[in-house]
Amino acid sequence: MLQPVPHTPAPAVPDAAALPQNIEAEAALLGAMMIDNRLCEDVQVKLREEHFFEPLHGRIYAQILRIVDRNMIANPVTLRPLFETDEAMKELGGPAYLAQLTGSGAALIGARDFATQIYDLALLRALVGVGRGMVESAMDTSDEVDPKTQIEQAEVALYRVAEEGGEQGSVKSFVQAATEAVKNAERALNSGGHVSGITTGLDSMNAKMGGMHRSDLIILAGRPGMGKTSLATNIAFNAAMRRVRDKEDGIPDEKSLGAGVAFFSLEMSADQLATRILAEQSGISGESLRMGKISQHDFRNLARAAADLETLPLYIDDTPGLTIAALRTRARRLKRQRGIDLIIVDYLQLLSGSGRSSEANRVQEISEISRGLKQLAKELNVPVMALSQLSRQVESRENKRPILSDLRESGSIEQDADLVLFVYREEYYVNFQKPTEPDANASEFDPTNVAFREWQSAMERVHGVAEVVVAKSRHGSTGTIPVKFDAKITRFSDLVDSSYVVPDME
Repeated sequence: MLQPVPHTPAPAVPDAAALPQNIEAEAALLGAMMIDNRLCEDVQVKLREEHFFEPLHGRIYAQILRIVDRNMIANPVTLRPLFETDEAMKELGGPAYLAQLTGSGAALIGARDFATQIYDLALLRALVGVGRGMVESAMDTSDEVDPKTQIEQAEVALYRVAEEGGEQGSVKSFVQAATEAVKNAERALNSGGHVSGITTGLDSMNAKMGGMHRSDLIILAGRPGMGKTSLATNIAFNAAMRRVRDKEDGIPDEKSLGAGVAFFSLEMSADQLATRILAEQSGISGESLRMGKISQHDFRNLARAAADLETLPLYIDDTPGLTIAALRTRARRLKRQRGIDLIIVDYLQLLSGSGRSSEANRVQEISEISRGLKQLAKELNVPVMALSQLSRQVESRENKRPILSDLRESGSIEQDADLVLFVYREEYYVNFQKPTEPDANASEFDPTNVAFREWQSAMERVHGVAEVVVAKSRHGSTGTIPVKFDAKITRFSDLVDSSYVVPDME
């Protein structure tokens, strides 16, 4: 016989009085601030009105800061007119309560400790609120409820609590902003390569872009076969490897031109991406690696390359069908746990929106995704590189070099991006134009022979050459960067041949 399942009572929800708090510390801090207004400079950096458990104390705190900000003395006399009609103050005996707060001068000694405790208790109350929300959401079993969405929302809420009090989203004075700008300039000067952001690993790209800058959304776009994923994996590896080398040289992370990298691959699996990187480092073609067409010597090179990359700070997430909300949650977690400084998404059109906009139309969904990626870049203060497809209208033009209007499905991608890069390989198109090979006995001036020689000449000019077109840049000029591309091992590198002439973009 089945035994009845014992009833487990729901966890008690704490009432307001039971929440973490210290009213006495709040009162002591306010009294100390009215005795010595200089304390305001220290405590207002972290402490805000909403951190006080007692709302009246929060209002008093806000008025003290406001008066001090006007270069006036904040004491019970100057504060009195502001609280004449305050109902909560009347319950405590009226404005005379302000004088009571200053009754103990001993509070001056521990004022900063009081501020820290008030802040910590506010965080604990925020955690209680998140937990309460999680319980209430989990108890809802209606058809519309998606448990995965609830988990994502809970992680977002927890991240907000974890980041509470940081400088994200805060207002910076010009002095703070200018100091940061000077640090970036010093970083570029000391790098020797004029790089103020995170390195791409290609000197020609760094010289044009200054590296990848924090809080920037970078769009890397191209038609299929152009090598945009290859360029993205090259950049990811170069940035991660630079971080490793800088660490070995004793350079702190904040001064490193490298980065811990989060690579969100929605198209390829993690092992496929790893194969590309190993092919690049071992000099063995990816096709040979996949098919096992390698010698024992090649295998030893492969094993050596894999061993050298054991500590590489490159983290690959190949979860398919991610929503923009889920990606942001995972990125926050990697930022918190692994300290990543660069995010790459391959590719933007494979992300999904929240569900509301996607039901309306695809253009609105892409707008939501590009806006979400830009917000993520600002929130985590890291560059976000998102790969994007181009529309087929490129193929219908005689000049197939991409332009901004070719960005697929939404103009918001162009609008939200700080930097738009196009990968273009003329070799890809010239290769498809190969004419019929001439007969061995054909005359030198035979039209077939002439056409074939012209094709060969064109192939020699463009073989192994690619272009990175900077179509939009908030920080600098646009233009074209010629680079070398080794299709065998999918590696982009700086082009040594200076005789290559960049075709006119018109």
